Amino acid sequence: MSDLLSIRGLRVEFGPSVAVHDVSLTVRPGEFVGLVGESGSGKSLTCRSILRLIPPPGRTSRGEISFDGRDVMAMSHDELRAFRGHDVGTIFQDPFSSLNPVFRVGDQLAETLRLNAGMGKREAKVRATELLDHVGIPDPARRYLSYPHELSGGMRQRVMIAIAIAAKPRLLIADEPTTALDVTTQAQILELLARLRREHDMAVLLVSHDFGVIAQVCDRLAVMYGGHVVETGTVGTLYQRPEHPYTRALLESVPSLESAGSAQRRPAIPGQPPELTETLPGCVFAPRCRFARPECQTISMALERVGPEHETACPIRPFATAPSAMRERAS
Repeated sequence: MSDLLSIRGLRVEFGPSVAVHDVSLTVRPGEFVGLVGESGSGKSLTCRSILRLIPPPGRTSRGEISFDGRDVMAMSHDELRAFRGHDVGTIFQDPFSSLNPVFRVGDQLAETLRLNAGMGKREAKVRATELLDHVGIPDPARRYLSYPHELSGGMRQRVMIAIAIAAKPRLLIADEPTTALDVTTQAQILELLARLRREHDMAVLLVSHDFGVIAQVCDRLAVMYGGHVVETGTVGTLYQRPEHPYTRALLESVPSLESAGSAQRRPAIPGQPPELTETLPGCVFAPRCRFARPECQTISMALERVGPEHETACPIRPFATAPSAMRERAS
């Protein structure tokens, strides 16, 4: 199957600082792909690059981005507007700041339909109400008239999802869509995204810092750290056989059934992620890695294939099996 989205050698710079280093990523039609890593790892910038929305003074200095065979980097202003309006839908982390506080949520959804689907005012209102119902908002006709501040965080996020899928995009980018929500609402939003993916035959790129969130719905994962993709693979593969120490450390920090109700805390990754202005030799994770060796200072961070659809940037690969908590989740 050919790729719907293909990113090759993407590099994003802010002046002399490099925020995204030679990132490559693919999403197939109808596939649910996760992009996971700590804050500041370059996940959101990678997503903004797809839409050519890197904020100044940042710029994409190198790389190729293609969507269904079309060169996104070569698109004209009008082509880019159509691409953002029809081909790709986007959900951001904070729905409150994404919605205009002085307009009713239904009107904001209807305006999206008028601009991107060419609907008239009456048709757009009817379709907007249907979409609110489709994403699970109760009493959609009444909620159409609500302002953003009158809705809960989960309902605002559902409104943003409705806006994102209004033009029936082929790819939905969900950038940390559950971060500000409670656990129950998080599960509901993830279930909604999974259902919409099936019903609309839509690919989804889900960004999160939480491995537990990612694993619930994704087919395949890319793990980012310090602006690099450090490991890729299917969900089952990365849970059962993580080959990069950073992937393993992220998995070890996720609470398990064994630790539920226990006073014992899951191990945290020591230290802090690198700053944007830092230039580190070799493996960028080495300063925080308990398996680091002298040769880690000279590796290239290039991904090496270690199995079917499984690549890692760690040539040392200091372990071959997952701890029991990981195997528990994978099963």
